[in-house]
Amino acid sequence: MTKVFITRKIVDGSIDLLKQKGLEVVVGGEGLPLLKSQLQEGVKGAAAIIAVVGDKIDKDVIESAGPNLKIIASCAVGYDHIDVEEAQRRGIYVTHTPAANAWCVAEHTFALILNLCHRILEGDNFVRQGLYKGFDPELLMGDEIKNNVLGIVGLGAIGSFVAQIAQKGFGMKVLYYDIIRNEKLEAELNLTHFSNLDDLIKQSDILSLHTPLNKNTYHLINKEKLNLMKPSAYLINTSRGPVIDEASLYEALKDSKIKGAALDVFENEPEVYPGLKDLKNVILTPHIAASSYEARVKMSEMAVSNVIAALEGRVPPNVVK
Repeated sequence: MTKVFITRKIVDGSIDLLKQKGLEVVVGGEGLPLLKSQLQEGVKGAAAIIAVVGDKIDKDVIESAGPNLKIIASCAVGYDHIDVEEAQRRGIYVTHTPAANAWCVAEHTFALILNLCHRILEGDNFVRQGLYKGFDPELLMGDEIKNNVLGIVGLGAIGSFVAQIAQKGFGMKVLYYDIIRNEKLEAELNLTHFSNLDDLIKQSDILSLHTPLNKNTYHLINKEKLNLMKPSAYLINTSRGPVIDEASLYEALKDSKIKGAALDVFENEPEVYPGLKDLKNVILTPHIAASSYEARVKMSEMAVSNVIAALEGRVPPNVVK
């Protein structure tokens, strides 16, 4: 039988689709990412690999699979956990699941924005610690977001939904930076395009990151960029951790050079930069922005569709270029 190795459990219905095609399905595990040795053992003889984020499919893992490997399907929008160059060199398809989790991540982004600006987590902790003694009109005053300027870095599927929520739901002024201009969406949502990231950062009250991780975006937000932000500004990251230089962010938050930050991803996951967890002006969530049942179903189905296409001799619909 043709073997499909899935690094960790995906939605059951998608696994059933593979089995209905007469494929042998092997699931590496559940929960936390697999060790490299587990990956190397699991992929042996596989014609297809479905890789969950966190499971690194590097050159050694690809080599361990053997000559039958036809496709590595990322069960995610991102594919920075896969050695794309090595796979393509060997004629192996690499695919991903574009836009499958976009709305879920956009919702989580705004949950973080509202939490930061209205100090919800701080308020929750305040009450739980027994510090609430009665109404105080100056207690934990926050910021209404309606009159704030939202700067979006990366106007892909997720960034577009964030812009839609911001403009239609809250009446915010929305600016965006992207190397590809979207004039249609600009007209629809009254967006302003910036070709210079520094200018966008200087004008943003809330800066939200929605860019993939690659050699051009690694540490895109560094000490220099953080110094351009307003002291009253907030930084949100639901993209990939290494887009931010976490050491510089820690210093900026500690010294109140920016007002606050909310991170769903981290530079060296699952490690969090020392000291960040001790700061009151940062919210940390464990890479769950895309964690809805609906998003998981879409990603699983798309990954499986890519695999089936490749194994049936067709070009998969979501090949990484």
